[in-house]
Amino acid sequence: MGSCCTPDHSCSTGAESAGGTAVTVTDTTTAYAVSGMTCGHCRTAITGAVGALPGVVSVDVDVAGGLVTVTTGGAPDDAAIAAAVDDAGYELTGRA
Repeated sequence: MGSCCTPDHSCSTGAESAGGTAVTVTDTTTAYAVSGMTCGHCRTAITGAVGALPGVVSVDVDVAGGLVTVTTGGAPDDAAIAAAVDDAGYELTGRA
């Protein structure tokens, strides 16, 4: 029997694909439009808030372009990312 740990060291006990083989997780990069960003502090606040979410591998904030690019291990949790952006004081207006 193989290890239950995924590459990001989370437990995947019982997680199998429909075919009964191990699930392979690949990174997914998603760009979001975010309003209200104006400076380096905005970049830092959003990077910290979104970067702390489970499954987030990296966050790139383009203040001038109003874009936040999030790389996740697997499918992104849009609701959690939107909530983190909102909690930081900005508004995620949708996928870019």
